[in-house]
Amino acid sequence: MRTRLGLSPSSEALARRFAEVRALSVALAGPLSDADATVQSMEDASPAKWHLAHITWFFETFVLRDFVPGYRLYDDRFPFLFNSYYEAEGRRHARGRRGMLTRPTLDEVLGYRAYVDAAVEAALPDLPHEARELVRLGCHHEEQHQELLLTDILHLMSENPIEPALWPGARKVPVEMPGPLGWIESAGGLFEIGHDDPHFAFDCEGPRHQALLTPHALADRTITNGEWAAFIADGGYKDPRHWLSDGWAWVKAEGVAAPLYWEQREGVWTRFGLDGRRPIDPAAPVTHVSLFEADAYASWAGLRLPTEIEWEAAAALHDDMTGNQLDGAGPVEPRPSSAGPAFYGDVWEWTGSAYRPYPGFRAADGAVGEYNGKFMSGQFVLRGGSCATPRGHVRASYRNFFYPHQRWQFTGVRLAKDL
Repeated sequence: MRTRLGLSPSSEALARRFAEVRALSVALAGPLSDADATVQSMEDASPAKWHLAHITWFFETFVLRDFVPGYRLYDDRFPFLFNSYYEAEGRRHARGRRGMLTRPTLDEVLGYRAYVDAAVEAALPDLPHEARELVRLGCHHEEQHQELLLTDILHLMSENPIEPALWPGARKVPVEMPGPLGWIESAGGLFEIGHDDPHFAFDCEGPRHQALLTPHALADRTITNGEWAAFIADGGYKDPRHWLSDGWAWVKAEGVAAPLYWEQREGVWTRFGLDGRRPIDPAAPVTHVSLFEADAYASWAGLRLPTEIEWEAAAALHDDMTGNQLDGAGPVEPRPSSAGPAFYGDVWEWTGSAYRPYPGFRAADGAVGEYNGKFMSGQFVLRGGSCATPRGHVRASYRNFFYPHQRWQFTGVRLAKDL
């Protein structure tokens, strides 16, 4: 059966998703000047222009080049410029020097996107199943880069002394501070963890397997800005008793005294966001904190961080995806928590679990096998998605991962305790 454009129903749905994902990336970059899109503010971040081109290179390389006979590359210099970390694809431009790519211009990158988009849409009716699966993977890959695009733009704007806003912020309505933490208790036992249904998941989310949990409880919400301000006021950043050794060395070496983007002005804590600098909202979830800071706060509170297995077991029982996530181009920030346990959106939640493979994990063959597996060293798992995560992108089994000192993403804290 074929429908409009000669597509089967499943291919038509994929074509519609491809078009929507590709359009959102362009819309997110819409407010940027060519200079905004070119500068690289630190090695962990990439220029907006590079993000837009890299995800285009992904589709061009793994779908068009490999599955469309006679396809001609848009520009044979681009694979060197926009490959990220795929060793199987050969040499590439150094990550820390992506900000030196003043050419191609932003307009030329958008032209590259249009060329590849048209080619993918034309090829979809005749692509084999393997290639359609790569298009599906590419859409999820692009959603990851949409979040990175926003957080990298935020870091870039924070480095500008005039602190420009990407979007005007909405008028703030005062919200009461939430009450004391409530607890979601678990008697423990054997739980099934990991992805196992026919819908999309990244390879690192499986195989599904049994895991043993001891009795424990997870907080029913994340820690707020107001609670974090109390940690600061109590000398939390000055007391080595609460810090891991590596964390304490990091605090001293970097002069860390508050979450990233926080500044105290005239005795008031403020934060910088995509809507510019504003006073912190005491009721909103704290964000832009590292694993080191999250662990120190948990120690100060006499509690701990959850394991990723505890988090997934609890989230699977509270699978409400209506939380604050990315729904289109516009203001992005964590919001005060709503009533009831919320496990998705607002802030990525640090766990105390190392990012390592599940039992039976095997990376895919070929270059796409480099997608996740080779990063399973020295990083920690985060769960739940954030206000910058495209809606529909996360699920209970989704595993994000960063190094313990990194905090330019929308990262926050949920506490746990043993019973």
